[in-house]
Amino acid sequence: MSIEIRKITEWNRGDLADICEATEDAINDNIGFNWLSPPMREVMESYWRGVLLVPERELFGGWLDGNLAGAIQLIRPGASKETSSFCAQIEAHFVAPWARGHGIAKSLLQMAEREAANEGFTVLKLSVRETQDAALRLYQENGYVRWGILPYHEFVSGKTIAGHFFYKRLQALSNVE
Repeated sequence: MSIEIRKITEWNRGDLADICEATEDAINDNIGFNWLSPPMREVMESYWRGVLLVPERELFGGWLDGNLAGAIQLIRPGASKETSSFCAQIEAHFVAPWARGHGIAKSLLQMAEREAANEGFTVLKLSVRETQDAALRLYQENGYVRWGILPYHEFVSGKTIAGHFFYKRLQALSNVE
């Protein structure tokens, strides 16, 4: 098994198709993206193309044997967020079901953390559904602190799903000896 983790700055046709398929597989496995079922492919492609156009978003991908199988987004605060300019956010962190168990999710998380620290951020925050046991374990095992639970985070299949909120203190790389 060959694993590669890197920043995505443009789409080639194969990678865009791969990430759409991986996202569809993840949605069908109930991990979210705020969709209950995969949207039409054109909508999915537009979403992923749009991610690369937002200046505050940084996208990292995880490849398994040459196929883009997962991603994570690092979200920087906008210019109007002066009082929270020290804090970045993690969103849309996932690995397709067929590619799990190879360390891709952890490697993506570590890359986003390194990038955030390199940019001088000292806190990362994120949220995850209570139904995502593997994600909850991953964040806790990697030093994220759960600071709260919102019982009414999302509405799925006729019921509300709680969301767990986490943060992690980072040491900016400029401060690392």
